[in-house]
Amino acid sequence: MSGHHHNHDHGHHHAHTNNKKVLLISFIIITLYMFVEAVGGFITNSLALISDAGHMLSDSIALGIALLAFTFGEKAVNTGKTYGYRRFEILAATLNGITLIGISLYIFYEAIGRFINPPEVATVGMLIISTIGLLINILVAWIMMRGSDTEKNLNMRGAYLHVISDMLGSVGAIAAALLMMFFGWGWADPLASVIVAVLVLRSGFFVTKSSLHILMEGTPKNVDLNDLVQTIQNVDGVQGVHDVHVWSITSNLNALTAHIVVDGKMDVYASEVLVQKIEHLLEHKEIKHVTLQVESEKHMHDRSVLCTVKGDAPDAHAHHHH
Repeated sequence: MSGHHHNHDHGHHHAHTNNKKVLLISFIIITLYMFVEAVGGFITNSLALISDAGHMLSDSIALGIALLAFTFGEKAVNTGKTYGYRRFEILAATLNGITLIGISLYIFYEAIGRFINPPEVATVGMLIISTIGLLINILVAWIMMRGSDTEKNLNMRGAYLHVISDMLGSVGAIAAALLMMFFGWGWADPLASVIVAVLVLRSGFFVTKSSLHILMEGTPKNVDLNDLVQTIQNVDGVQGVHDVHVWSITSNLNALTAHIVVDGKMDVYASEVLVQKIEHLLEHKEIKHVTLQVESEKHMHDRSVLCTVKGDAPDAHAHHHH
């Protein structure tokens, strides 16, 4: 069994170091340019640039979190934290989401004043800065596409999508600069900033929602509970399944606990074979961490699949102790 597990991790580790390197490079490039753009936004007096910098900040935070997550993920599991630090990335993602929502609200607030009374904007400077910003984003997206696992790893995928949506922000700022240069449309700047702020708000909302779902121990998005229960029940020798819990420890690491009912005459060796068979089936269904409690048919006090013990009823199980 241990040999079988090993194969799974080998390719994973290689991808892991690659992901980390790509993230670090991307993080440095984006964070540096974000400062340039923010300062440029204040100097040229362009809200579109400031909001694009805000979008880049969301990027930079996302990349930073992904980096920390990889670093913490490598930290050993210890007795104080039996899942290591894998949970940290989810907490950080929640904070990231809330920050993004804050930034977008600030930009909306600023933009309203500018629609009513458009200020002078240094359009040439704005055009130059936003064009470089676009090129930087393309560069980072290309580095990510080439060097890392944007398909499978939720962290990498999130960071990559951030960078892609970031391009739209730069495009918006470029368009606004051109409109102001050629047509003198002062409202193009706040308009572009509002469009970008909507993007920032949207990603903030989704990041917050999905990370809160994981923090609330919600059933993982890519998992169908009924299908899992069916899979376990179909295994020869399993007479019933109840008290099932499925949750995500962190992105890409799902866990399941359940009680299975078997014939009371089955010996421990046979039940171990059965448990291993179930573990193997579930591993193919994206459940990496399975804990099963084996019970005899006499023990079937509760036939419901989900756990029915309420938190505020400590004596619900009292009848066992008599």
